[in-house]
Amino acid sequence: MKIGIVEDEVVWRDKIQAVIEKYCRDKNISSQINSYSSGKDYMKNADADLLFLDIELAEGEDGFEIAEQLMNHGNKCKVCFLTSHTEMARLGYRVNAFRYIDKRHLEEINEALGVFFATRIQDRMIDCNDTNGICTKINLHELLLVETYGRKLRYLMLDGSEHFCEGRISETAQSLSQFGFFQIQRSYIVNLKYIERVNSRGIILCNGLEAVIGRTHSKEFKKEFFKWRMRFGN
Repeated sequence: MKIGIVEDEVVWRDKIQAVIEKYCRDKNISSQINSYSSGKDYMKNADADLLFLDIELAEGEDGFEIAEQLMNHGNKCKVCFLTSHTEMARLGYRVNAFRYIDKRHLEEINEALGVFFATRIQDRMIDCNDTNGICTKINLHELLLVETYGRKLRYLMLDGSEHFCEGRISETAQSLSQFGFFQIQRSYIVNLKYIERVNSRGIILCNGLEAVIGRTHSKEFKKEFFKWRMRFGN
């Protein structure tokens, strides 16, 4: 995980980095932290997953303009703005800011880091044995659903590809639940992130596939889906 800091004042830069380092150390999270004194220096690489960016930089640099450049270039990093003037936060709607950190309350960085790392829970691979006993790696971020297929499990990916693997649906649902998946009925586990619509009887996924929610799963599904949406803003 790459974290960037763009702050022209070395005192603040060191304070911010210290807070991030402590959080990652306490949570046993591996991360690479790079600090920059200007937006110009950062833009030479611009490879952070999460960027702490001062709004008012030296030599007239504007943090909002830097964030806008990143967005226009298709950069997917999340931006946390740093400021001593919280009234400026209202301007961040232009660049879909992830958080605003008041420099007088740097402890707010911990909350931002916590939410950010939680949103990355699907950035991992799982191992499954296919029908020939060969280990297959499944990217959870690209996994749309898992369904029973005879005595096997069918893993359907976003691009339409599929993997047929050994396993039991109940055990698989339990192991995947911590990563944002839910068993909506006896035969289906779905990725909550890719649910487009929910109605009284079922769901519609981003690829147009419809699935019925089992009566015994309905109440718990609604609770988990609501929690997911509230937490990650999908």
